[in-house]
Amino acid sequence: MTSAKCKCWGGALAGLVAIALPASASAASPAGDTAGPSAGAAGSPAGEVSYWAHPTHRTIIRRHPSPGSRRVARIHYLTEDHYPEVYPVLRGFTDPEGRTWLRIRIPMRPNGRTGWVRDTSLGPLNTTRTRLVVDRGHLRATLFRDGRRIWRSRIGVGKARTRTPRGRFWIREKFRTRNPKGMYGPRAFGTGAYSRLSDWPGGGVIGIHGTNRPSLLPGRPSHGCVRLPNRAIKKLYRLMPVGTPVHIR
Repeated sequence: MTSAKCKCWGGALAGLVAIALPASASAASPAGDTAGPSAGAAGSPAGEVSYWAHPTHRTIIRRHPSPGSRRVARIHYLTEDHYPEVYPVLRGFTDPEGRTWLRIRIPMRPNGRTGWVRDTSLGPLNTTRTRLVVDRGHLRATLFRDGRRIWRSRIGVGKARTRTPRGRFWIREKFRTRNPKGMYGPRAFGTGAYSRLSDWPGGGVIGIHGTNRPSLLPGRPSHGCVRLPNRAIKKLYRLMPVGTPVHIR
């Protein structure tokens, strides 16, 4: 299996807290507002295991691991398509009072935001060993599991005015579409990236989906989403679980 749920925080959380962190909450750097890989916990090539969790409380996400730190956002339960929200967990931190904080990626504009929440704000940690790389220059997407390539496809990406955003994101949801022969094809994924089109239906979430115009692939025909041939999206749907890190470069 490519995704497994930890029955408790236990060893998984201990591994996150063990990552090199500031000595105190006040020493935490402003990097809480930026995205970037962090050892294995971020799903980077250096460590193929990534962590994520569903929220359990609509608490405030803070810039630093401290109750008095500036508010960045608030946790929400559902995605724009009404699926359970997914928060990647990058690292853990125990403050001087013994409270455990988790640094998470935040699905919001601008892209790439992160922040800190108490561990009690999230449910059990899930682990994922897959990683998707979207190469905009070569118009190709590749899925890795434990560092080994298991899937590859030609793709379509955003036009010059609506480019597919570059950065490190994740899979928030996956579903079968209502119309398999429609513009989104038979399957779709929702990611943690947002397009420039804030008024697009669903809030402008960057999706990965099939197409009813395969002749445009490979190419740059979209408003930011990543389009795949329908056969390729069906196979990817079987192989790639929710929580998978997505590197768009």
